[in-house]
Amino acid sequence: MKQQVLAFQSELMKVKYANTLWWTFIAFALAPIMGGAFIMIIQDPDAVTQGGGLAAKAKAMNMEANWKSYLDLLKQTVGVGGVLAFGFVASWLFGREYSDGTVKDLLSLPTSRTRILNAKFIIYIIWCLALVVSNLIIGLLIGTILQLPSTKINVLYPLLTDYFITTILTILIGVPIPFFALLGKGYLAPLGFVALTLVLAQVIAAIGYGSYFPWSIPGLYSGAGGAFKNLLDKYSYLILILTCIAGYIATVIYWKNADQTK
Repeated sequence: MKQQVLAFQSELMKVKYANTLWWTFIAFALAPIMGGAFIMIIQDPDAVTQGGGLAAKAKAMNMEANWKSYLDLLKQTVGVGGVLAFGFVASWLFGREYSDGTVKDLLSLPTSRTRILNAKFIIYIIWCLALVVSNLIIGLLIGTILQLPSTKINVLYPLLTDYFITTILTILIGVPIPFFALLGKGYLAPLGFVALTLVLAQVIAAIGYGSYFPWSIPGLYSGAGGAFKNLLDKYSYLILILTCIAGYIATVIYWKNADQTK
């Protein structure tokens, strides 16, 4: 346990002083900011009537100037955009050792390879949770500034529950990405894998089979796929969980047995 704590502290120190950490928060914060812009347009009937670019987008999304529409937008951002954002986080955490040329130093430490990976996975989870909590706080502040009508707790509670369930699903489906970072020895392979799964998630969901494609499930659960959310069942979540477990096991096995030539 002591070695695991030390490994975690070491990984935490790397992230703490990395500019990448703050750039992910800035990039992910665009969602609540854009959502606030949509709300402002909806609150101005003239802007909607004039039909500018953002106004047309807001109308297409059937947004209303209330907390439900705003939180639904944030939830869908996590379910769809989170696959990309969390995938980038995982790619950086597990691929940077190769890109920075520090992997040999890392493997020379008197700490087991599995504990090093576990420390990175813990950081991955904390980082992703921090991103979604940050967005929620920004969204609540913007919504308050825009004076969105107050809503009852029995309406707000399920919205927040769905927001965090979507977060958990998106985090889980990002677990296989480190395998490609280790296999490709850097950022390029995992980011390519993320891009591929994003495209496939949209296509497969559009033809009605997204409930059985793990990378489509967070987006469908968030409501981004509309009525396709109703297709999700217990097998959908089982497939996602099994994909997560398989990704973790494959990552650990590869890291423990592969020859590290860089």
